[in-house]
Amino acid sequence: MTVSLVTGANRGIGREVAVQLGALGHHVLLGSRSAGKAAEVADAIAAAGGEATIVELDVADPGSIASVERLVRGIGGFDVLVNNAAITYDTWQTAIEPDFGTVRDALETNLFGTWQLTVALAPLLRASRHGRIVNVSSGAGALTDMGGHLPAYRVSKVSLNALTRMWASELPGVLVNAVCPGWVATDMGGSGGRPVADGAAGVVWAATLADDGPTGGFFRDRQPIPW
Repeated sequence: MTVSLVTGANRGIGREVAVQLGALGHHVLLGSRSAGKAAEVADAIAAAGGEATIVELDVADPGSIASVERLVRGIGGFDVLVNNAAITYDTWQTAIEPDFGTVRDALETNLFGTWQLTVALAPLLRASRHGRIVNVSSGAGALTDMGGHLPAYRVSKVSLNALTRMWASELPGVLVNAVCPGWVATDMGGSGGRPVADGAAGVVWAATLADDGPTGGFFRDRQPIPW
């Protein structure tokens, strides 16, 4: 059975990705800062005949990452890491007048936390016959379309895109890609966006690529988009 860890799996895109992977037969590790908040997701996956394990994980806490690494090693196999956890869609800020405290908080989770977790689990992904890393990114982090506002969010996502390229180069045999789910109607994205299931589908596609699939790419709806 394919074992997949989804960070920020208790709500929004992460929740839907976890549910879709569960429906495909993955054993889904539900990464969430609160076990209670992930319980409903685990129940939904189990009700559909899937398998899920709740994993208390705060990617901004190195101790939490170390605990998850030990847990994943104990499972005996690990195949897919979906780096979805993110905070702070800072529409109220500009890059020239930022609140650096807010920026630092966002980078601790969106960038450094994701980076540290991936480094911790990379040896296990190398050992997998079908290792996959999916970084849930955003068009807001694309340099070709870079504008003002959202400084914390934009900087974290453009940095995540850079790591996508580096990890793809440094992890032969592991397919590493960034996926923009588009504007999705979630707590972070707000109302008016596309259905969560549609945004999550592209993430699930990247998590389940065939072994000859792309690596080091940036995608939306399974199609390449500019960096």
